[in-house]
Order: sequence, then structure tokens, then C-alpha cells
Amino acid sequence: MRAIHSSSPTSLFFNSPAERVALARRQYFEEGLAPSGIVSQAVFQSWARCQRLHSGPSDKVVFQPVTASRANLALQKNRLLHDAWVGGLPQLQGVLGRTSCAAMLTDATGVLIGATCVGRSHENLMPVATRTGVNLSEEAVGTTAPGVVARTGQPVRVDGAEHFFDDVRRMHCAAAPILDVHGRLAGVLDISSEDIPFNFDAGSLVSVYAAAIENRLLVSQSNNHLVVRFQADPSLVDSPMAALIGIGSDGRLAWMNRAAALLLGAAETSTGVSSGLEDTGLVASTTELASLSDQTNSVVLLANGLVVWARAVMRAPDGHRNLYSGFSPNALAIEPSPQDSVQADADPVHLTSRDAAAAPDRETPEISPSGGVVHLGSLRDSGHALIHETLERCGGNIARAAAQLGVSRGLIYRRLRRGRAG
Repeated sequence: MRAIHSSSPTSLFFNSPAERVALARRQYFEEGLAPSGIVSQAVFQSWARCQRLHSGPSDKVVFQPVTASRANLALQKNRLLHDAWVGGLPQLQGVLGRTSCAAMLTDATGVLIGATCVGRSHENLMPVATRTGVNLSEEAVGTTAPGVVARTGQPVRVDGAEHFFDDVRRMHCAAAPILDVHGRLAGVLDISSEDIPFNFDAGSLVSVYAAAIENRLLVSQSNNHLVVRFQADPSLVDSPMAALIGIGSDGRLAWMNRAAALLLGAAETSTGVSSGLEDTGLVASTTELASLSDQTNSVVLLANGLVVWARAVMRAPDGHRNLYSGFSPNALAIEPSPQDSVQADADPVHLTSRDAAAAPDRETPEISPSGGVVHLGSLRDSGHALIHETLERCGGNIARAAAQLGVSRGLIYRRLRRGRAG
């Protein structure tokens, strides 16, 4: 197969991108010339796959939904993914509300499980293509952004004539993958516009919101993990750019998102990492990480020398999700101030999230000079050690220790009894 380049004589009179793509499309499908340098490799490879799957671009495309049973099964199997999508839907709708665009969420196979289509007057394809259960895979509708991402797992943008079928050339779409805690493709977020080309960087926008959905999904799938979120800028710790890692009950790294892999310099940028805690790249022990507050940022040192801001929360199936919340009584954060002690005396039973949020600003902690990595057998052991360390600092005052840890006095009593029984 010969290649046609954008600098060839036949393309000199085609100045706009749409004209060049139309030329490349015509020469590829009619003459077999590879559209090198005109369309992306992802689109070209999708065209080649679609040629093997379909008889030709002129075929009629019908956006048939899958059976009702399969649609219900897709929603059931992807409940956590759908919940993660719903969690950020108001913001996404607010961003796209005055554009010509709609957002779509598919599962890993390309079956639609969520959409924001409002049925604008000029739209003919969108109201049909955005029904729950519609199959948007390459096998069903050829080259589209959600279909390509579902096939390759890589972000892609497909504009106008880059779509395989003639019937879909009115569409402009950009999509990005969403991964789960195992590093597998969980779903695809797509932004599409009918007839009206994008006048903004749709690829960057969809990647940001896909990352936000992915982060919510990773946290919701962590049923027995210490989840640590961090970033070099404290204002980003709660943003879609937050780096997240999950540490299992055995003290080993269970997963990390792509932002964490990039900050830590990990060789792989996918989730699903399983290695010793020392390989997380965090110069902190399990106890130190577990005792980070989930309300205020603390400074943590990375093994590569970066200093980041971090928070942590323990997610457990028994509902004790904030076991290590409250003020940070460890070497990575400043010691509680006298005002904290007054708060502990005022409410000796339990420090609520509202109390923690109203605590003094802790944006200037100092790093401990002794920050070696300590591998502990399990986070349960770390919990016992943390309770004893806090009790020692509080002079044995269980009420004050409970307030600093953000737990009830009864939980501390139970842990102490278990320790003595052991």
C-alpha cells in the first residue's frame, strides 16, 4: 500500500483540514493509499479494522440499542462506574451547557450507560445514538472516538470525515479511557458534537473529566485500602489531577492512578501495581501514612526528592472509613496546637468532620528529619501502634487521644482489650 502525504501535489489545493481528510479518505478507500500524516495512526488503524468488519463506508448505520436484558446487565455490572459518572455530572453539564456538545459514558465494550444529550434542534443522530444500551463499538458503528478507545484503551479524537461510515461524518467526538483498580479498562468518556466542529481542545477537556471519574471509581472500589491522595500543589489535592495510591491491609501497594505514577516516576503509568510498600516512592512508614488527616493537607517527602501535600483515608468494609482521620499526630505534620487540646476537652468522645474542617490552617507543617521507610506487617498492626503512640503523647488520656484520632473512646478501649488478649 502506497502512502499519500499532505505535501503531495494532489493535496496542494486542499487547504483546510476537512478538505485534506476528505481527500485522504477518498484516496484510501478508492485507491488504497495510506493517509500518512493526514489522519492519526489511531484513526487509520481503525479504518483498516473496519474494512475487515464492514463491507464499506457507504453502508447504512443503524444505532440499534442492545437488548433490554443486556442494557440492564451493563448497568448492574458497572454500578460503581455509573455512580462515579453521576458524582461529577452537574459540573460536567454546567461546563458543556452552552456548547453544542453532549457527554457520553460507555462501559468497556462500548455499550452506552449514561449521556447528557438535550436534543437540540439541529441534531438528528445524537438523540438516537445517546440512548442507554446503544452499542458504540467499532463492530457496530465503525470508527468513532468511544469505539476506538474501547478497542485500544488510548485517548483519541475523531472529526467529521475521519469517521468510517458516511452516515456518521456529521459527528465530531473526543474520548478518553477510565481504568479500574486492576488497571483494566472500565469505561470510556466521550464528548460529541453534531454538525458543529469543536472550537476548544475537546481532547484535553474529556481527559480531565475522565480522570475525575476514574479517581472516584478507584476510591469506591477500595473496600479495604488506605487511600492516599497527594500533589505538588496543595490546591490540586482535591482536583482531577490528584495523584492517588491504594495500600492494602498487608501494607503493600495495591494500585496507583496515572497521576501518581507520573509523580513517583513509576515505569508503568497504569494502575494495578502490586509491590512492596518501599516501592511506592513515599519516604514514610505505613503508620505515618495511615495517620495522615483526611481533612487537612500534610507535607510528605517522595523518594525522588519531591515534596508533596497529602491526605489519607482508611476505607474499610466495616464502615470505619475515617479510622485514621482527625489531626495528624505523626512526624509528617505539626503537633496539635493548644487550641486543638481545648477542642479535645470540649468534645472528648468524637471529633466530627465539621470540627476537623474548622481546625486551624495546617498548610505549613515541617518534614521529619528521620523519614526512613519502615515496612510494617499490616495496617491493623499500624493502627495498634498509632493508638499507643497517641496515648503516650496524651499522657494516657483516652478521651483526648480519641479526639485526636477522630474515633470513639469505645473503639480505643476495644483495641486495647484485643491487644491485651493477644
